[in-house]
Amino acid sequence: MRVKARISSRQTVQYTSITFGEVALAAVIKNIISTMYAIVNMQGQQFKVEAGKKLFIHRMETEKGATVEFDEVLLVDNEGNVTVGTPTVKGSKVVCEVLDNECRGEKILVFHKKRRKGYRKLNGHRQDLTNVVVKEIVVA
Repeated sequence: MRVKARISSRQTVQYTSITFGEVALAAVIKNIISTMYAIVNMQGQQFKVEAGKKLFIHRMETEKGATVEFDEVLLVDNEGNVTVGTPTVKGSKVVCEVLDNECRGEKILVFHKKRRKGYRKLNGHRQDLTNVVVKEIVVA
């Protein structure tokens, strides 16, 4: 069995050394399709989350190891059954555990200049973040 992989819109590469039995290929496809994910609003940002995924979100006032629930779920895909909220999915929530509450993001430099005036100003900013891991997605 030949497997084709598309690298870009113009290039297609064939891998002939990879062979799958029909049962193994069906198991791989079923595993890919059966993943459950949700799109949830956390601290003003939208994230696509799955169970076990680690995220950096805006700083929360919680302790390390605490469990946090987010109930503003916008979309849920449960093994191919997509539920879109209006605006949120009723009764659904995402349960997360706080790994670290004292993370900081990368430094962002903000430079202002007015030409021919000798005005230059450089500011830096680092966002305070919280590291969380998604424990489970609860669907009503």
